[in-house]
Amino acid sequence: MSVDKETVKKIASLSRIAVTEAEADALVPELNNILGWVEQLGEVDCSKVEPMTAVIPNKLRLRDDVVSDGYVRDKVLANAPAAEHGFFGVPKVIE
Repeated sequence: MSVDKETVKKIASLSRIAVTEAEADALVPELNNILGWVEQLGEVDCSKVEPMTAVIPNKLRLRDDVVSDGYVRDKVLANAPAAEHGFFGVPKVIE
């Protein structure tokens, strides 16, 4: 696949990037080189390589899925301007 000047202008328009004629002319060989590198990557035999998400092995450290309230109610309510029966006290709102 190769990129021409019109394709560069269309990509710039879709990206909402202002490109002058001179810049479009300069971008054509650069984009073609990039596409050439991508095609070279497609030629590499990866059939014996397992898919991976990182170059180092990552193991998720899981914890038990236990429901709790955090055991910090008293500390949280210590910051409240008004606490009532273990909850935040708020003014009554009637419309």
